[in-house]
Amino acid sequence: MAERRTIEVGALARVEGEGALHVAIEDGAVAELRLDIYEPPRFFEAFLRGRSVTELPDLVARICGICPVAYQMSTVHALESAFQVEVHPQVRALRRLYYAGEWLESHLLHMMFLAAPDYLGLDDGIAVARDHRAEVERALRLRALGNRILVLLGGRPVNPVGVCIGGFHRAPSRQELADLGDELRRARGEAEALLHWFRGLPVPVRPQPLELVALRHADEYPMNEGRVVSSDGLDAVAHEFDQAFEEHQVPHSTALHSRIRGRGAYLVGPLARVWLNRERLSPTARAALDSLGSRFAQPDPAASVFARGIEVLEAIDEAIRVIDAYEPPPPPPGWSPRAATGHGATEAPRGLLYISVTSDARGEVEEIRIVPPTAQNQACIEQDLRGLVPTVLDRPHDETRRACESAIRDYDPCISCSVHFLDLTVERRSPCGCG
Repeated sequence: MAERRTIEVGALARVEGEGALHVAIEDGAVAELRLDIYEPPRFFEAFLRGRSVTELPDLVARICGICPVAYQMSTVHALESAFQVEVHPQVRALRRLYYAGEWLESHLLHMMFLAAPDYLGLDDGIAVARDHRAEVERALRLRALGNRILVLLGGRPVNPVGVCIGGFHRAPSRQELADLGDELRRARGEAEALLHWFRGLPVPVRPQPLELVALRHADEYPMNEGRVVSSDGLDAVAHEFDQAFEEHQVPHSTALHSRIRGRGAYLVGPLARVWLNRERLSPTARAALDSLGSRFAQPDPAASVFARGIEVLEAIDEAIRVIDAYEPPPPPPGWSPRAATGHGATEAPRGLLYISVTSDARGEVEEIRIVPPTAQNQACIEQDLRGLVPTVLDRPHDETRRACESAIRDYDPCISCSVHFLDLTVERRSPCGCG
């Protein structure tokens, strides 16, 4: 009789949103594996139809409390493309500062409170704070700087409201940014110290063949702009997204799975960005990457925590660069609505975020499509787990379960972001049962 073993994680801890894991093993092989996304769909795309395009930047910021900037930026890029709005260079620079704030806020949250407990064998961030108070306080100070940037440009750190088509509702003064720049310079050493601390933790090693996907810009580390490229030669622009990628539904998920057409699963996120854009990192971030050497010799989802630490340094350096060159921009340009479709792709903390918007002649939304990074990574996560599970089956059951959970958290999934879609089939039957 075949030996069957089941690993069930009814509710994943230390991830954003609600998900579960089911693994069935028969005779030492994975017979069934599902990353169950059971959180109810939110239908964001549906209820945005008919709204004025001017409302979209504020509305999409409600999709996620951790990465609202990414949704705002991909949306305004799509709208500016549709309405042919030219953006002032200083607005473009401020958007990179805005994005730097979100990367700081999100990466530090993940590193210290979602990932570090796995490496330390602890249950949660509270236990990490008890045993490693200085490191937690350092991470909180750095994260507070990210939130300051969001407040300065977005009005508040959660669900910000400062973005509009063509710019910001309010541009900061030189003095406001100068004060922030001084704090960021002092923070660089703290970010280096935090990454050094993570290097001393027993972060697992799981190298594997992965196709990595991220934006790449000719002159700078990608945040708001660039071509969509991959480690296996993909090269496209935002409006070609559907030609390069396809989505499909699986029975166990209220979110779509993504794949590269003709190939398969792929990885987006900080590991992909660092891997595909290492030559565009700031000197400080590049030095940190070089010091990690072998951890980036092959694609390894477990090394994503180090990629986040590198991007914390990159975000600090980019913020300082923008602040040092800052001149207040003119008011946002005027524009007129028209029937058109625009496309935007930017780099959320968790990876590539694509949005397309179709407007009618009155400036009302006819259609909006949102492809968040977590939905794109789901197939890759399942593929990763299929390779991991056979290597940890000889451990006690609880350790096997924890290893699987930790592997999922390497991707920092934001499940709530990904569950905006569901194919709904309604079968209607008459009371008599005659059709």
